[in-house]
Amino acid sequence: MADDSAAKLLLIVTGSTLRAEEVDRPLAYYLRQRIERSLAEIDLDAGPFRVQVVADFRWIHDEPLQDAPTVSLGGPGVNALAHRWLEEIPVSLAVDEQYYIQMDPDLDEPRASIWGMDNASTQIAVSVFIDRFLPRFLEQCATSTSNPTDLDDTD
Repeated sequence: MADDSAAKLLLIVTGSTLRAEEVDRPLAYYLRQRIERSLAEIDLDAGPFRVQVVADFRWIHDEPLQDAPTVSLGGPGVNALAHRWLEEIPVSLAVDEQYYIQMDPDLDEPRASIWGMDNASTQIAVSVFIDRFLPRFLEQCATSTSNPTDLDDTD
């Protein structure tokens, strides 16, 4: 088994509400799978990545995690990070007030917030993100110099 301690960290953040745990967390694991597949298919020359799904309050309270490339998944009503980023990150795509993809168009910071008005529209938003934005997002993640350590490893 390869040592992934030097791997770059990419986070997918979901809400901590019961509704978010029920519908957004499984969607986050699907997104992680698609990201890992994309990373295996493209050559970013950035070394290995660790893609982890974490809760919004973990991300908010563990400041070193805030430096990692991050995708927030789920709306501002169920995800505290999406609520925080609502006014901070520009909207890259809004479709009929049903779903939104928020990202800096220049991707100066590799951060994205993906959400819809309900779970079905959030699923569509994730699909659109994968098709239209994921390759460019991953390229920016590869150039990110941040590599926070796993906070569960305490000595």
